[in-house]
Amino acid sequence: MKFFSFKIFILFILLPPILYILSMETVQKVYIENYLTAKYTREIENICIGDTRPLFTGNIRLKDAIYKNIETYLQDKTLIKMGIKAKITVVTRGETILYPPVFEVQKDFMSVDSLQIAAENLKLMDEGLVASIELRLEYNTLLSIFIMGFYISASLGILYLYYRAGIRKARREEIIKNKEIGRLLEQEKIHSNKLKFLENDKYNLTSKYEKVKTSLEKEKAKAIRNEDEMVEEIIALEEKINHNIALQKEQKDEIDSLKEKISFFEKGQKKEPVNKKDSKIAQKRLKTIYKNIVFHEKSFTGFTALGEDLKIKAEELIYQLNDDPELVSIKRKVFGKKGRQTVLEIVFGYKGRLYFRKTKDGKIQILTIGTKNTQSKDLEFLNSL
Repeated sequence: MKFFSFKIFILFILLPPILYILSMETVQKVYIENYLTAKYTREIENICIGDTRPLFTGNIRLKDAIYKNIETYLQDKTLIKMGIKAKITVVTRGETILYPPVFEVQKDFMSVDSLQIAAENLKLMDEGLVASIELRLEYNTLLSIFIMGFYISASLGILYLYYRAGIRKARREEIIKNKEIGRLLEQEKIHSNKLKFLENDKYNLTSKYEKVKTSLEKEKAKAIRNEDEMVEEIIALEEKINHNIALQKEQKDEIDSLKEKISFFEKGQKKEPVNKKDSKIAQKRLKTIYKNIVFHEKSFTGFTALGEDLKIKAEELIYQLNDDPELVSIKRKVFGKKGRQTVLEIVFGYKGRLYFRKTKDGKIQILTIGTKNTQSKDLEFLNSL
């Protein structure tokens, strides 16, 4: 697609996994290690012993109570269920491991002396308990899959918006191109009709010429005195035929120029260099349409050198100057020194420049038309006037 960048597509393909990896590491270092680990450690230290009465009566071993309380605590934690792995260790200051259990939790205490269990529990508690926890966000867990899914969805959403914007831009350009092609085709049709009329005139004049020539040959012997008049009539008819042929050639050239412009819009090719033929065509058309404006010869050359978009903008500006100059916004005065008539500059289409002045009879005289790139040459030309 013309307006869909392959680089953007690759970027949005690679971005989700990159952001996923960075997010996993960031969550691990910033949230889990700096905040969640300390929070869970405090909570485990508070709940690991739980109710001390069964411990002091010998109804349950300290190891079993810690195991039961920690397992219950972990089952209530949503983040643990979503994939955060917790490695918990509870030891006494005498380095006796209480959690994780080395052996299975003993459930039947009937054969064990309660006083002995209570004494053992009290001894371990007097040594002091130290809880430590190591949390790790693993890949391929529910939480990590959720993070990856979020980035993929966001990437696809942005990519879709970019794609839709490209389609809208392509449609707008297609509409503009089709309008311009339609306008040029209409002009071609008009000039083709003119060419047909000229061809009919040529045929009629040629027929008349042949009739006069035949009549002259027949009457030549009879009317020598009228020979000069007949010759003059033939010469006049030949001049008309030559004039008609010249007009026909001019119309054909204009049609060829229009066909080249149509080909430009249909194939997306660049405009061919400016030539005198295009300048003459522009001169004839602008002078015919805009009667209230006086055109300097250089203005036709500058107008013909413009691109098609700038030509449209320039002609809109010429139309405003012809219809109501007061509505046109002036950018600046180029020359306003004493003894020299003021020249005004107008900007169109961002890059286009048009320079004009008012004549003594109040008409607008367009001196030159150009772009930002030709501005220095245009100013030199104005300075030479």
